[in-house]
Amino acid sequence: MSNISVLIGAPGAGKGTQARLLRERLGISHISTGDMFREIQNAETPLAKEVKEILASGKLMPDEITYEMVKERTAREDCADTYILDGFPRTPRQAEMLEELAKEQGKLIDAILIEVPFEDLEKRLTGRRSCPTCGEIYNIHYKPSKVDGYCDIHPDAALVHRRDDNEEKVKVRLETYEENTKPLLDYYARSGRLKKIDGTSEPSKIYKKLEGLVAVNKVSV
Repeated sequence: MSNISVLIGAPGAGKGTQARLLRERLGISHISTGDMFREIQNAETPLAKEVKEILASGKLMPDEITYEMVKERTAREDCADTYILDGFPRTPRQAEMLEELAKEQGKLIDAILIEVPFEDLEKRLTGRRSCPTCGEIYNIHYKPSKVDGYCDIHPDAALVHRRDDNEEKVKVRLETYEENTKPLLDYYARSGRLKKIDGTSEPSKIYKKLEGLVAVNKVSV
């Protein structure tokens, strides 16, 4: 039986990068709610119309609508085997909704947490800089560019520091993440389905561990 792997990690934990590597190297689909919301902006389905109206009104997206988006997206052929969910579920209620979807799809669920101490996350986020030309990511603490403030690949491109990557806003984002995510972690821990990876290791070691957890599920089809 194939699996749905719920990938959990705070902003800056690197889960997006690791999920991209899994897709490239193992062919495991990475389903991000952020990508789904961007994609649906260009769709003309009844669900897309409803989502656009809610977004335009500034209201919170109901769980049922987010669930329908996930259900519609994961019904595609690239999700017939094991796939990774990133951004859903966010709450125990959404997790219960996912249980129903997993039953319909004939899959099992596990959750993988990439753990990084908040002090490290603050440095990763506040020190992050990106190239506006190619999107290459640097960090003044961990991965500085060769010439301070400029991209290695595009030497004329001045690196950009996102406005919401300042210390005050980063602290709020991390505190909000911790408050909102703890009930979800408890939900999966109680059923023995929560696996943890040390997110402070080298990226290659994190990937190897993550690949081992997800690949076992993929092979068990």
